[in-house]
Amino acid sequence: MFEVALLAVAVLVILLTVGVPLPFCFGGALMVMSIGGGISMKGNMMWGAGQLMNPILLAIPLFVLAGTIMSQSGIAASLLRFLNTFVGHIRGGLGIVASVSCAIVGAISGSGLTGIAAIGPLLIPEMEKRGYPRAYATALIANSSILGLLIPPSVTMIVYGWVTDTSILACFLATLGPGLLVTFNFAVINMIKARNFPLILDEKLPLKGMLKEVKTRTTHAIPALLMPIIILGGIYGGIMTPTEAAALAVIYSIPVGFWIYKGLTWKTLLESGKESATAVGSIMFMILFSLILSQMFVVENIPAELVEAVFSVTENKVLLLIFLNIMLFLVGMIVNDITAIILIAPLLLPLMTAMGISPIQFAAIIGVNTAMGGVTPPYASILYLGARIGKVKFSEVIGPAMMLIVWGYLPVVILTSAWPELSLFLPTFFGY
Repeated sequence: MFEVALLAVAVLVILLTVGVPLPFCFGGALMVMSIGGGISMKGNMMWGAGQLMNPILLAIPLFVLAGTIMSQSGIAASLLRFLNTFVGHIRGGLGIVASVSCAIVGAISGSGLTGIAAIGPLLIPEMEKRGYPRAYATALIANSSILGLLIPPSVTMIVYGWVTDTSILACFLATLGPGLLVTFNFAVINMIKARNFPLILDEKLPLKGMLKEVKTRTTHAIPALLMPIIILGGIYGGIMTPTEAAALAVIYSIPVGFWIYKGLTWKTLLESGKESATAVGSIMFMILFSLILSQMFVVENIPAELVEAVFSVTENKVLLLIFLNIMLFLVGMIVNDITAIILIAPLLLPLMTAMGISPIQFAAIIGVNTAMGGVTPPYASILYLGARIGKVKFSEVIGPAMMLIVWGYLPVVILTSAWPELSLFLPTFFGY
């Protein structure tokens, strides 16, 4: 049966590589498992449909909708103006605003795509006007958007916790440290790169004028700043579940967008709903098919056979971690993060347990690798979207994007695997 599973994976990879739509890719792999392994597709389809009814998954469409409304309503623009007050006069400050804004947007929406969709149209033209190369500005914001997959609440960690039966709050906390470190790295890299750009900076105001400007923009940004505080405070304070927090985010963003920032209209609200429904529909289809394929592997005892096969080659933990990270990175390059987690997490969790790696640290390891895959070709969905929003050729974005990945992201991937405390400190502190 292990050979049939390998054949199914090979078919999946080949179909993905040649550009076949995701549902058909998984359909091909499912056909191989069904025909070669004699597994009933009818029973698995019924089981998969039942799994989609889990209330935990309701958080995904709600967070996506909240992020879409936020980008339309003016909440994101208010956050940008607030952050720029403090660093707009510093060389490279606007790039720092871009990274931090994407991290905050990720904390609200839980999605990697929302950051580039909300921040890109506002900041890319502004950064170009201030002297940043447009391709670099696009790459910086697109790469910073992956912070939405790491800064909690994260949709990918909701899915990971669901498929591995791990505490979702612990998974949120596990990726927070790596996410903040990536944010810091991007800020440092941007400060170094900014030395070579002919930047136009904001005039540095005297102390009295600075305080007045800070007071004005802070007052205007308070409703926007309250959004992540309410969501994260409710989740970590034990007041709300992630699903309830996602619902509150939607409920809160609508009146704020209508009556405070006035960027939301009935037309844009309807457009936000349509856009979110389209995104969520494709996500749910991918979840269904990848979940069924993953379940087939588990039923056929493939995880146990995989552990035995890997340990027959080597039991060296360092070599195994290197192999694991390379494999997760390659998987992230050809499928999206949610699909990768549903397909790989149940398969590799027994191996992680045998290696002495906790499910919580594994959440951080798989989270940072699949997030990095979102901006690495050939999949690179976030990077493709960034190039489209930034109105630049994809070939122009690749160079600065790879530079940010190698120097800003790759060290965090290595640290997350080699230094367990980076991902386990906060969960342990909160009692997980």
